[in-house]
Amino acid sequence: MGDLYFDERYGKLYEEIEKGVCQVFEFDHSLGRVQHLFIKREIPILLGSERYFDIVTPYGYGGPLMTGCKPEHREELASAFAEAFAVYCEAEGVVSEFIRFHPVLGNAQDFENSYEVRYLRDTVGTSITAHDDPVKAEFSSSARKNIRKALRDGVEFRVTLGPRDLREFQRIYFATMDRNHADPFYYFNEKYFNQLLESFRERLLLVEALYEGEVIGMELQFVYNDLIHTHLSGTYEAFHHLSPVYIMQYATVLWAKEHGITLIHGGGGRTNSPDDSLLRFKQQFARHTSFSFYSGQKVWNEDVYRRLCQEANTAVTDDFFPAYRKRPAKETSEV
Repeated sequence: MGDLYFDERYGKLYEEIEKGVCQVFEFDHSLGRVQHLFIKREIPILLGSERYFDIVTPYGYGGPLMTGCKPEHREELASAFAEAFAVYCEAEGVVSEFIRFHPVLGNAQDFENSYEVRYLRDTVGTSITAHDDPVKAEFSSSARKNIRKALRDGVEFRVTLGPRDLREFQRIYFATMDRNHADPFYYFNEKYFNQLLESFRERLLLVEALYEGEVIGMELQFVYNDLIHTHLSGTYEAFHHLSPVYIMQYATVLWAKEHGITLIHGGGGRTNSPDDSLLRFKQQFARHTSFSFYSGQKVWNEDVYRRLCQEANTAVTDDFFPAYRKRPAKETSEV
């Protein structure tokens, strides 16, 4: 499949975190092909002796993706896929599914009649090949000013494709997570980083900001075909006055321009609010490039879904999906 989030090796990175198994459902049809990568998770609620499962997109984006289909046949192919996938879900005991569709590839629109598709928020990116000077075109004037000042103050940068070691990155990343009181989900363990190197070293881009020879910020990105996906980052608070994040964004754009990259996708905010502070920050590097991010949800077995909600003492109509996985209010987070 044509992007990072549709690579089975990427899905396998999140099997332990999601407590499930990465699977790919492949649907071949005379009108085209649909591939659907997901994590299949056992539902921790027993109904008698029966065990059931649900499906979720691995961290990031995904959903079913069409290839080789003419525009006039996409609706028909989506319908045929949904019928075949319903048979799979029944055979596999899959009760519900939650998808985070890919905002750049826009696959949500193909499956609007197959899932309950909801607009969540915008994500942003920096277009590279669309501009002779993407820094001038996409970066805000204040961002460019911060970069000029940081460079004058002696901040440098280093960009490495295929890093051999991520231990320094882990240190700075965890320091940042501690400072931000991050959800435990984001404390990826040693096994995760080892798998990253084993499966994706040649596609990992490590961007560093340095001051007087000392690393003050690091970003880990994925390079996949002509796209760069921002993944994880960290900075040391004592050096924030030197604008390490601005320097790393600048360095990434320069590298991308030199290596024929079309787009750097920076993702969105922490919430769905258009005023989300993280989104607003990212928009400083994406003045003209944004994408619509949609989720999709589906109950494949209405009866079992209702019974699971009863066991979990949650309402079927709850905004949280799937409702039977809703935690007490103080612990609730997105699926």
